[in-house]
Amino acid sequence: MPSDTDLNKQSPYKEILSPVSSLKGVGKVITRELQKRGVQTVYDLLYILPRSYQDRRKFIPIHKIKSGDAALIKAKIMEIKRLRFRYRPVLEMLVGNEYGIISARWIGAIQHLYRFKKGDNIILYGRFRASPKKMLETYHPEIIKDGNEYEIGRILPVYPEIGGISQRRIRRIMMDAISRFIPNFEDPLPAMIREPRRFLELGAAIKEVHFPSESRLEDLRIRRSPAHRRLIFDEFFMLQLTLALKRSRTSRQRGIRFEIQGIQELYNFLPFKLTGSQASVIHEIITDMSRPFPMNRLLQGDVGCGKTVIALMAAWLAVRNGYQAAFMAPTQLLAEQHYLSTLDLTQKMNLRVALLTSGMSNRANEVRDGVKKGTIDILIGTHALIQESVKFHKLGLVIIDEQHRFGVAQRAILKQKGTRPDVLTMTATPIPRTLGLTLYGDLDISVIDGLPPGRKPIQTKLFHERDRGKVYEILRKEIERGRQAYIVYPLIEESGKMDLKDATNMAEKLRDIFPDFHIALIHGKMPLDQRKGIMEKFKKGLTDILVSTTVIEVGINIINATIMVIENAERFGLAQIHQLRGRVGRSAYPSKCLLLASYKKTGDARRRLGIIEKTTDGFRISEEDLAIRGPGEFLGERQSGFYQFRVANIMRDVEILSEARKEAFRLVEHDPGLGHKTYNLFRQMFTGSHSGIDEFAGVA
Repeated sequence: MPSDTDLNKQSPYKEILSPVSSLKGVGKVITRELQKRGVQTVYDLLYILPRSYQDRRKFIPIHKIKSGDAALIKAKIMEIKRLRFRYRPVLEMLVGNEYGIISARWIGAIQHLYRFKKGDNIILYGRFRASPKKMLETYHPEIIKDGNEYEIGRILPVYPEIGGISQRRIRRIMMDAISRFIPNFEDPLPAMIREPRRFLELGAAIKEVHFPSESRLEDLRIRRSPAHRRLIFDEFFMLQLTLALKRSRTSRQRGIRFEIQGIQELYNFLPFKLTGSQASVIHEIITDMSRPFPMNRLLQGDVGCGKTVIALMAAWLAVRNGYQAAFMAPTQLLAEQHYLSTLDLTQKMNLRVALLTSGMSNRANEVRDGVKKGTIDILIGTHALIQESVKFHKLGLVIIDEQHRFGVAQRAILKQKGTRPDVLTMTATPIPRTLGLTLYGDLDISVIDGLPPGRKPIQTKLFHERDRGKVYEILRKEIERGRQAYIVYPLIEESGKMDLKDATNMAEKLRDIFPDFHIALIHGKMPLDQRKGIMEKFKKGLTDILVSTTVIEVGINIINATIMVIENAERFGLAQIHQLRGRVGRSAYPSKCLLLASYKKTGDARRRLGIIEKTTDGFRISEEDLAIRGPGEFLGERQSGFYQFRVANIMRDVEILSEARKEAFRLVEHDPGLGHKTYNLFRQMFTGSHSGIDEFAGVA
């Protein structure tokens, strides 16, 4: 839905943009609390939806109430007691009728209850539980005035906590907003979209979601009422429409038309034969690059499936046509690992490759000069690539690793360093379909499914601290067979704040435990040349055990490394463990991943480790990870670029998301400019009103 601050102030919706302070009962204090929640106008307020609902349609006889039930009762005060609990005043009422007696208690500020006396009739709404007195009890139930038609005989909304404002006050404010502004609210969604789906009009949906009269309570509680479905569709539709418009604009732009020549020569460079899936994906990419429109494709696949090789093949084709390629990774470590892991192949391809990160001050000027003159074909780096001082001679292909870890503006700056270059984004974290429709709805998507032939599934097993000796014995036997091992720690050095194992100290202890084995330490604070030397020795088999941090998360391919131990596994996310685990299992040798976890595990940590132990399917793991952490955290750190839905939930509402996407793309296909008079009202409401969505989608 649109942001009210961007709506056209001269539009038919001017009234609903009135300050929230114009509502009855909204003074300075409440206005200030609402503003903390981002509520500036009546429109904002109406989109603070109930988090749950209370069923107050009828009184429930006391004998029919079960422990755990929430119920509305009408009874007589049988007795009033004033007590104390931990130095705080307590008022207890025993209330009852012909159906039984219950205990109602209030702790703390009870002065307002002194007006009641024995024999008074009283109406209460609360949640009841069994008590030692063999009667039901409730704490702090709501007292309702008899004859109050707003709070009795209906389903009542329960709103999120807003700065101590009572539910009763919020309901009254919301009711005033709806009664004053909704009757004349005109629905902007065209009837041709609304009517086939039997959607409520927008005003009716807003009213029904706040003060239901027709909806089933069960549907309201799970946000499946007709009113909720309408509001959810609107949110998804606006996002998908933005993505569709962006895709439509991109498809009409003139880009680079690469000549497709020497493909067999390209295949001859590869040290292995492409799998069917890899061959299919490179065909899709080559087809895109041969068209006169900019490529905008996402390449995703599981750990170890060969995405980087595919990206290098695309880069080779760009260089063959006289262009340069930029390869941007989100961290210095990842950029360095991409650089080191591709050196052999790029040399065979006769590609001139350079690395540029913010930490390399010595050669930075030399690299920038080579990029500007065109003597460097492929530049691999971090955010350093988007610095103003980096000027490409002829940029034709942009490759972005883990796109979601960059801001929209950063990605745009890199693309602007060429003239509408082709763009290939990659993710080593398989994106669940629901999130893919939201994050990458405007992109063409290629998926490498399956691993190269001959590889066997990695056996993963969870151990606890008491099993450390058993883990070391498994490790010893594997190395005695001539294999190599990784042991991964969450920290480089010991921390006084966290009770976690660290790589530096443990490397020394492991040398005492395994005196016959060659043990090396590697971590991200080491200079690049030092890390390069350590990895070269490991690759040649001169090191038996490589002790490391997550520096080995990507880009490492040692086929003789068949076992990995991950210490403090409960501290890692699902996707990160899956990435680390992908460093083994790169040959026909059976491989193992042993997870050593502390006893101090949260419920989520136990669930994560249970999932990773059961499956090596990256897409299933990503679905589970998304369900546990939600979309923001799933993407790494919560980033401001991720569009925050007010009503919709991409996990729960995937069916509505798909429907909204289909309708939005159909609409743009038939009318790319939304110029038909049918959309007049729609444009007034939404044109220029969804800057948050625009920024998220990369339109801005």
